[in-house]
Amino acid sequence: MKKKLAVVGYGGMGAGYHVKKALENDLVDLAGIYDVDENKSALARERGIRAYSSLEELNADPSVDIVTVAIPNDVHLPTVLACLNAGKNVICEKPAALSSADFQTTLDCARRNGRQLFVHQNRRWDVDFLAMKGIHDSGEIDEIFNIESRIHGSRGIPSDWRGQKEHGGGMLYDWGVHLIDQMLQIYTQKIKRVYCTFVHTTNLEVDDGFKLRLFFEGGAEGYIEVGTYNFIALPRFYMQGKKGTALIRDWREKTQVTYCKYWHESDVLPVQNGAGLTKTMAPRDSITVDEYEVDRPQSDVYDFYRNAVDVIDGKAERLVRNEEVMRVLRVIEAAFLSVKEGRPVEFVEFE
Repeated sequence: MKKKLAVVGYGGMGAGYHVKKALENDLVDLAGIYDVDENKSALARERGIRAYSSLEELNADPSVDIVTVAIPNDVHLPTVLACLNAGKNVICEKPAALSSADFQTTLDCARRNGRQLFVHQNRRWDVDFLAMKGIHDSGEIDEIFNIESRIHGSRGIPSDWRGQKEHGGGMLYDWGVHLIDQMLQIYTQKIKRVYCTFVHTTNLEVDDGFKLRLFFEGGAEGYIEVGTYNFIALPRFYMQGKKGTALIRDWREKTQVTYCKYWHESDVLPVQNGAGLTKTMAPRDSITVDEYEVDRPQSDVYDFYRNAVDVIDGKAERLVRNEEVMRVLRVIEAAFLSVKEGRPVEFVEFE
């Protein structure tokens, strides 16, 4: 039997993604929406969608099995708690909370009420991330020692609540939460240190960009960069292994891989480089390397909701585990501390 889903928030993600997906799939039936903005509620009604008059009315509807929360970051906590206490299962947009302590509060509430809480880390289904994770896991370029992940745009930080500190705005919360989650799905080592700097090009209140370095046990490093004032974007992913390099220039493109077959050449000829000669930077040839492309992997965004329904029915283990979400939030907290103190900070992993 299909679940009944209600969505809190009829804005960009609420209307443009969650409601749209609910109407398109065969996993749930849309019960309705609630939004504090009456104009958005009126728009929903015009589209034939039920709009509850209050969160209390939504939570009092016994037909609703799942509530998806897609509202500004600062009001995730009270809304999620209200829905859980009303006996609803909850899907919350990222970040689920603005601190690890607040997230723990929601986890404790879900446990007390015997309900499931899911966090919508939907970018685990991005094909560029899946391609890089696949290359890492295959071992085809041997041990990975550096991964660089970037998202660049040129329109500045959005002019809505994302640019306001009181609402939990800024790019670390907006995009960082996704890219950190992806990085920690590729690397399995423990984190040793975190170092972060913020960019304030178009917004002085919150970060409109950031540069984050993660130092892992064993020496591997991860670099995450988000920029909103980049008119030429750097590659989406760059991965270095001991036997090769993988590159994705744009999320719409295939992965380029260069595999090193032989380290030494019998005779490396110097090449002209600028005003001088160099052997160190001489290009490789087909004798020592193979160059090839990897097709974009298949991905189904409905797997998140499919899994949520199965977990509620006791048929599956969750794909996005809440302890993983907690770890991402703790990295974000460490990043904020690093920015505040202007130095790398040690990271203590939970056992």
